[in-house]
Amino acid sequence: MNTKHLILSLVALSLTATTLQAQNADDAITQTSKKEIIKKGYNFGPLPAVAFDADKGFQLGALLNIYDFGDGSTYPNTRQQWYFEASFFTKGSQLYTISYDNKFSIPGIRFSSTLTATNDKAMDFYGFNGYMSYFDHEKVDAGKKQDDHYIYTPKYRVNRVAILFKTDFIGNIWNNKLFWEAGYHLSYFKQGAINREKINKNKDANKVFPDSEPTLFEQYRTWGIISDDEANGGLNSTVRLGLLYDTRDKEAAPSRGIWAEGHVTVAPKWLGTETPYYKYSATWRHYLPIVDNDVLTFAYRLNYQGTFGRKAPYYVLPYITTMGQSYDRDGMGGFRTIRGLMRNRVQGLDMAAYNAELRWRFVSFTLWNQNIAFGLNAFSDGVMVTKNYDMSFGRTADEFASMEEYSKAKAEYDEYMGKGLDSDRPHITVGAGLRFIMNQNFIVCFEYGKPIGKYSKQDGNGAFYINTGFLF
Repeated sequence: MNTKHLILSLVALSLTATTLQAQNADDAITQTSKKEIIKKGYNFGPLPAVAFDADKGFQLGALLNIYDFGDGSTYPNTRQQWYFEASFFTKGSQLYTISYDNKFSIPGIRFSSTLTATNDKAMDFYGFNGYMSYFDHEKVDAGKKQDDHYIYTPKYRVNRVAILFKTDFIGNIWNNKLFWEAGYHLSYFKQGAINREKINKNKDANKVFPDSEPTLFEQYRTWGIISDDEANGGLNSTVRLGLLYDTRDKEAAPSRGIWAEGHVTVAPKWLGTETPYYKYSATWRHYLPIVDNDVLTFAYRLNYQGTFGRKAPYYVLPYITTMGQSYDRDGMGGFRTIRGLMRNRVQGLDMAAYNAELRWRFVSFTLWNQNIAFGLNAFSDGVMVTKNYDMSFGRTADEFASMEEYSKAKAEYDEYMGKGLDSDRPHITVGAGLRFIMNQNFIVCFEYGKPIGKYSKQDGNGAFYINTGFLF
């Protein structure tokens, strides 16, 4: 979450200028009572972006949304849409996403599929159970501000390759409001300690993260919190089943209605999963218009992620399970979950979270045959672990080369656990943002969130985001 985003200052205007249309020339342009143009055919929304992270380097990325509105009868909802994303970091990390959503090819069925691949040389890892895992913010700050202290952020980094594929189907049960959900999700994780050579690349000698300093991930392995059979990641082959209730007035930028769903994830060994687990999720989203015509809306989301039993592989904990058009994101902290909180700061077997925000669309107009709007929002997000991942010391003396090494490891573990709290507490953030909205679907956001509360320094110094869409 120490990412500093740099973006072209006129990105909103450039987005409008570069928007392409593939509409038939003889399509009649109709308008709503708000004089909004009814979009037809294909619309394209590209987004160039530049970012920088001290551990991953410069990011050069691009997003592309393609929307198919057909004859305009479904506007502002689409008939089908594609999403493409590619990002490259100068120190070797990459992100690729291809997503497709279709509502008309199979009668009565919505079909969504996504393939995502990430190669992250410096993914955030702060341990389990929230505040039970101590984050040494003083050393992190010292590494950034003091010339005589090495960069400490690699302490909380791991190397991870993740490939996720999913295909979901949603069908009507009642009145196009109550739906069944069914999907197959396949994921592969390869995880390990950071590559110190890459992490230290181009750093001054006094800033190099030393070999003598173990990362938190390496310590968790030494202490047996992360077992050897799970440490390097694994394959997950899962089936998800659920129910969905949806009365939103529109999907991408709703201003009224309810969007609620609950589903279970079944990952048995006979389906190919290396470490079996079973999870469930329940989400309630509510959109309340305060001023009609999308001017002022209060929206909130309540979410509970749970695990059946006391066991799940550690590498699936960061992921928030979803179905339908969206796809799994990691984890509690970041733009898609808890804004302003460090990415993956909160991980546990069960987690409860909320998001609440006031959305004000302060101007709407048409420009170059596009529906354009700008909006402001103020928000508060929060999360807490409600069922702990097992953090007990998992090694015996026989697993160490000597009793001296065992005693040293046990002493370091006791010191670490003594710094953390006995249980998690709510992690709360507040913030605000600006959104550029085009044709009710292509949405670019600029948001800043900051942790608050007694233990806020354990959650980072806040974060600025440039991304697409609404959080929910």
